[in-house]
Amino acid sequence: MKTEFSNRLGKLRRDNGLSQRQAATQLGISQALLSHYENGAREPKFEFVLDACKFYKVTADYLLGRTKQRKAEAEIVSGKIDAIISSLEELRKELTNDNKED
Repeated sequence: MKTEFSNRLGKLRRDNGLSQRQAATQLGISQALLSHYENGAREPKFEFVLDACKFYKVTADYLLGRTKQRKAEAEIVSGKIDAIISSLEELRKELTNDNKED
């Protein structure tokens, strides 16, 4: 039976441009077992869920269908803060260069 987990697991693999064989090798399982996970024929052990989350860089809540956000809130906020800091540094450089020309 297809579950949100199996749907998302297959989608993540496809989004990353991987065949089942490639993904299975990277995840340390057989292609047949990955196929069973993706079509909902078998449920994975907890360790596999953690490995898949790490491999695809998503949260367990996303993979298990508990949220639509792939990344943790803290990770999203951190990325936005980095972008703001980068923009401020560029602005500071521009202002410094403008002052030198005066």
